Amino acid sequence: MKKTALLILSFFALINSYAQENTFPEGTKPASSNIAGAQYPRIDSERKAYFRIEAPAADSISVSLGNVNLTKDAKGVWTGVTKPLDPGFHYYTLKINGVNVNDPFSETFYGMSRMASGIEVPEEGVDFYNIKNVPHGKIESHWYVANSTGETRLAYVYTPPGYDKNSTERYPVLYLQHGMGEDRRAWANQGLTNFILDNLIAEGKAKPMIIVMEDGGIAQAFNSPKRPQDKNFWDGFEDIMIKDLIPNIDANYRTKSDRLNRAIAGLSLGGTQTYQISQANLDKFSSIGIFSAPFGFPGVETGYNGLLKTPSEFEKQVKLFYVTMGSKEGARAGRSTHEELEKAGVKHVYYEAPGTAHEFQTWRKSLYGFAQLLFQD
Repeated sequence: MKKTALLILSFFALINSYAQENTFPEGTKPASSNIAGAQYPRIDSERKAYFRIEAPAADSISVSLGNVNLTKDAKGVWTGVTKPLDPGFHYYTLKINGVNVNDPFSETFYGMSRMASGIEVPEEGVDFYNIKNVPHGKIESHWYVANSTGETRLAYVYTPPGYDKNSTERYPVLYLQHGMGEDRRAWANQGLTNFILDNLIAEGKAKPMIIVMEDGGIAQAFNSPKRPQDKNFWDGFEDIMIKDLIPNIDANYRTKSDRLNRAIAGLSLGGTQTYQISQANLDKFSSIGIFSAPFGFPGVETGYNGLLKTPSEFEKQVKLFYVTMGSKEGARAGRSTHEELEKAGVKHVYYEAPGTAHEFQTWRKSLYGFAQLLFQD
């Protein structure tokens, strides 16, 4: 163990090739997710990722993206190339002498229930989440006390461009939930929520809105050895959202606080939470977004207190029911739900992101479509 620790320390001490390397594989450029000035990892036009690490003391290095084993040259420089990657954001780790470590030249992100490196792979012709020269909103940290539990909690809140300039205007609110192994940071950091909304609002494609991103309790409960086995470990967040979060946001932000101006959505297990919370609280939400939720759909026979069996009544209550998944996901992630709703005659919108799997490129596109349909007259 001591030898491994020394090798890891040696790895970080000896890495200098990123700053010194001045000849690069043709047609490549640094990933946008690198820290400032880092030249590797690099991406080429075929979406392959190139890695170069100077670590003479290491005996083996691999990259979790495609399980690529790097090759060491006579100078102790390790290099390797992945196969073409799906576009979008991907978590990854380096394995050095059998020990998983983060790449010090990549930004880190909370995912997989831990901090991990991340790499952004561009998708040709897709820029709706890029930083553009448009008015920008802001994401701020909002600390509050949940009276129902006594705990101090943190929400990330997006306010749209112009929010601080007009002290009388009120805005509709979207409550947006993350997935398994993530927390409130996911939609802001990996999902690029603020840039998606900034661009849509600037183009007149979405109504200015507030977006609230809170911790659904998934990661904390999942990692706890004392997780109760007699109920779903994500259930507790429903009470916090309804009893604490929504009233607090309404009290501290200029919201339109009626149900017609409040929406809820979530990705993966956050989508399952969205099913659970929305069907028990239809008096609070009029629009519902389910992004790649492989389980949790309550079914037509029993879902939403029986309203799905009477589509006309469901439509009176729910302005927008939005179901999405990536085309590389299994049918249960959304397609099966869509087919069941369609067969029952339940009005909804279904979107299948082409060529993506259970990943943020799917969910960025889901939010992009959902936001354009929200709070329309």
